[in-house]
Amino acid sequence: MQKAGLEELAKAMDISRMAVHKHLTLLQKRGLVESFETRAGVGRPKMMYQLTGQSKTVFPKSYGAIASYALDFIEKNMGKEAVEKLLRERQDELFQSYYERLKNFEFDFDERVDELARIRDEEGYMAESKKQRKGNADHILLEYNCPIIQVAEKHWEACSTETQLFEKLLDSKVEATHRAAKGDLICEFLIKEKKEGHL
Repeated sequence: MQKAGLEELAKAMDISRMAVHKHLTLLQKRGLVESFETRAGVGRPKMMYQLTGQSKTVFPKSYGAIASYALDFIEKNMGKEAVEKLLRERQDELFQSYYERLKNFEFDFDERVDELARIRDEEGYMAESKKQRKGNADHILLEYNCPIIQVAEKHWEACSTETQLFEKLLDSKVEATHRAAKGDLICEFLIKEKKEGHL
């Protein structure tokens, strides 16, 4: 099983060692990552990390290829519109399940964004939300893993319907500025809260 240290992970993800450590700690608590010490010669031992067997349910490798093949088949035999319809119907299903949790924070926009990040994190996206201004946004939603990347790389509609889902759930303006399916290290969404009396 592949293993890596903090320095390697921070460089690969283009974030600080502290940020990597924070994510790894959360993943360890969920039983998805394990750590161990290694020693090469003299000096302090180095902490290394690797995915656990349990992580296979969150970071599957083969399902993406099967899903991508199925969408290719649908597009070839029924057209692009059929693929778009299937992905929209899937997003409608997600909306219902996400909404059941988000409705508990109907009057608190910040909490709704945080809860959306928690849901996405539970689904394997390694997500977090930050309340900070960036451009014209109030919040940033970051996803450090993309479980559907094999699908999204060939069927961009999977990403566009996802952004629409976030907009509908949060009743806000959402802009995807970074996408793993386009070669970025993360997916980043800028979220602008709609204010009363403003567009």
